[in-house]
Amino acid sequence: MQRVVFLLYGVVCYLVFLVSFVYAIGFVGNLVVPKSIDSGLPGPVASALVINALLLGLFAVQHSVMARHGFKKVWTKVIPNPIERSTYVLLSSLILILMYWQWRPMPDSVWQISNVAGRTVLQALCWIGWLIVLVSTFIINHFDLFGLRQVVYHAQRKELTPLPFTKRGLYKLLRHPIMLGFIIAFWSTPDMSLGHLIFAIATTGYIIVGILLEERDMVVYHGKAYEAYRREVPMLVPGTKMRPGGGNIQPTGDEA
Repeated sequence: MQRVVFLLYGVVCYLVFLVSFVYAIGFVGNLVVPKSIDSGLPGPVASALVINALLLGLFAVQHSVMARHGFKKVWTKVIPNPIERSTYVLLSSLILILMYWQWRPMPDSVWQISNVAGRTVLQALCWIGWLIVLVSTFIINHFDLFGLRQVVYHAQRKELTPLPFTKRGLYKLLRHPIMLGFIIAFWSTPDMSLGHLIFAIATTGYIIVGILLEERDMVVYHGKAYEAYRREVPMLVPGTKMRPGGGNIQPTGDEA
């Protein structure tokens, strides 16, 4: 019975994630959804900025802290291992839904592209960004990333073995294609409002910090294999290489 309950719980968590992910596309792009990043009645800029910053900060803290190995060691004393990832996904999704609901619009225009070709290019880039995100999750095992593999294995009484470190697809070109996809999707808009700009700046900053934290864990987990991967493959920008101290550099003519 416990295995069935855990499986159903994992499926529900995944469905909540799926809804929050699809809604994010409409939220950022001001498409179809009832509440988007620029919809609603604007209020005082100062209060909107504070509320939006708190919402973004809540997501960043939850998403980063719960992903750390040290937290997981403590957390799994309360939450059983098979549903640890599903619970993480559920809480992240619920905070995103809270942000969609409580986000305060700041509609002052930062830029507005009127040229049809320019608008088409930016809209296409936005969709490409979301596509990169989705495709990249399947390259590294989509169902493990969002907790389904764990509960299915538990239900089938199979041992859950860690996924091997692999370098394939987009991960041959850069180490964090998911994050690059988000950055492209968040910035590629023909109608950039003040609220959207703040969202894009804050999320991009969080992505960079999150990558640094994740890579520290990956080096501990995978050791020399990941250190070699970092030297060979750039972080976010294809065609760059890493400095010996850890930063990315543009290749010189000799290196290319």
